[in-house]
Amino acid sequence: MTHNLVLGTVMITLTVLVHTFGLMAVTRVMAQMTARFRMHGHRSRVVAMISVVMGLFVVLTVEIWLWAACYLAIGMLQGIESALYFSTVTFATVGYGDIFPTRDWRVLAALEGINGFLLIGWSTAYLVAAGTRVGPFKSGEHF
Repeated sequence: MTHNLVLGTVMITLTVLVHTFGLMAVTRVMAQMTARFRMHGHRSRVVAMISVVMGLFVVLTVEIWLWAACYLAIGMLQGIESALYFSTVTFATVGYGDIFPTRDWRVLAALEGINGFLLIGWSTAYLVAAGTRVGPFKSGEHF
């Protein structure tokens, strides 16, 4: 079980770093996009929100691919399609249960689920903050 915890700690640290720098990049891109496409009204807000959503999707995808690469490297799963599929459903905490980790690596897979839950939550908080700050809604506005 120690190897699960050590590798899980390394992977969580790596994905948190990717997430941190990824959100910094998304913030920079959002600012550049809104400055470049200065439009009137909601259009610039729409550009800002699209850049945030797409940026978050890219950051989360990179993190899922890192977990998939880890599973391939340790031989837990065979083939990139299986590793990527397993990583995606584990990271998103969907857990269909049609592909299982080997007994030796079950704790590692559970750590990915916790990691994904936290990083998706962090992304959601970032998206809400961006939506409040630049659009499409301002503080106090609603549907």
